[in-house]
Amino acid sequence: MKQQKPESKAISSKLGQNKAIVFDSGVLISFSMNGITGIIRRLKGVFPGKFLITSEVKREVIDVPLRIKKFELEALNIKALLDERVIELPSSIGIKDSEIEKADNEMLGIANSTFSGKGREIHILDHGEASCLALSKILTEKGVKNVIAIDERTTRLLVERPENLKGIFEDRMNTRVTIKNQNLKFFRDFMIIRSAELAYVAYKKNLLDLKNGLVLDALLYALKFKGAAISGDEIEQIKRIG
Repeated sequence: MKQQKPESKAISSKLGQNKAIVFDSGVLISFSMNGITGIIRRLKGVFPGKFLITSEVKREVIDVPLRIKKFELEALNIKALLDERVIELPSSIGIKDSEIEKADNEMLGIANSTFSGKGREIHILDHGEASCLALSKILTEKGVKNVIAIDERTTRLLVERPENLKGIFEDRMNTRVTIKNQNLKFFRDFMIIRSAELAYVAYKKNLLDLKNGLVLDALLYALKFKGAAISGDEIEQIKRIG
């Protein structure tokens, strides 16, 4: 049996049952805009592991919005999750920002050179999403099972259906788009979950305050209209599962 490195053992012990969800900015913002960050607290109570955000995501959802009156309340709602250790920074399990930044820059370089059209490379990732991919990669390398909670469509398609992303770019740019297929292997093994799916889990586990039969419909459409990239057809599919 392959032995874990000492630092991997230390991280495993801090993670409880050795699992994590890495949250991107959009998911946290969608929950905060709808006033339902309490759902994240309750999900944390039944999840055997850590809820993590990178320093870059913290900057996007707390540090910058706290200086903008329009977004101050949303930022305070998310900051409360961090203050209560519902969500935590990677340093809480011994992962350094410098380690994430190195992997983040690698992800950006690869992702933003994967698609080309009209004689130039197409920019598809920024530091927030790339930092989530970087942290997920580091966690996986350390033996920590993890998923990324992300609503941003481009990143999800890069991981799940890059050919669909190629088609979107071709329609948008009205030109032929090429893919460096060798780059796609770097994004193949990430696991993705959306805010709507987290809401569905909360519904199935009876973690919602409202017990009305319409609550799942209301919750999913509220997320859709405030940032979550989900179609009406996808919502109806989720409801049929429920």
